[in-house]
Formats: sequence, C-alpha cells, structure tokens
Amino acid sequence: MALKINDECISCGACEPECPNSAISEGDTQYVIDPSKCTECVGFYDEPQCASVCPVDACVPDPDHVESHDALLEKKKRLHGE
Repeated sequence: MALKINDECISCGACEPECPNSAISEGDTQYVIDPSKCTECVGFYDEPQCASVCPVDACVPDPDHVESHDALLEKKKRLHGE
C-alpha cells in the first residue's frame, strides 16, 4: 500500500529527502506522495522513512492504493532497474 500525506502536513519538508524513490514532492499547499513511486521503503528499510521523520504523523497508509509486500518489492525493482 502506498502512503499518502494527509491534511496534518505542516510543509516542513522533512520527508522529501528521506524517500529512496523520490516519490515525495512539494504540492500547492502541502507535500504529496506519488503512489506510482511509493514502495513504503520496501527493499530499502524496515519501515517507511517519511513516516518515521514526520513530526506530525501526516504520512499515513493510502487505502486507495493497497498493494502486497511482493507487489511493493516488484515496484521497487522496476523503479531502480534491478
């Protein structure tokens, strides 16, 4: 499941450099996560790095983009040419 950034986002930018897939970018009013690039850090870390550094817990699971662990790992391989 990809993550999303909810309305709690304070636009601090702490999450953006932590994403190994460059899935996070600054939106009009808050940061956003591109679900086609988000792998929840599967294949890189044991937990999503954006969520671990977010000071307001704005990085949450996106119920509109549910994916299995295997699907996330395949997405990681596709994004990084592995």
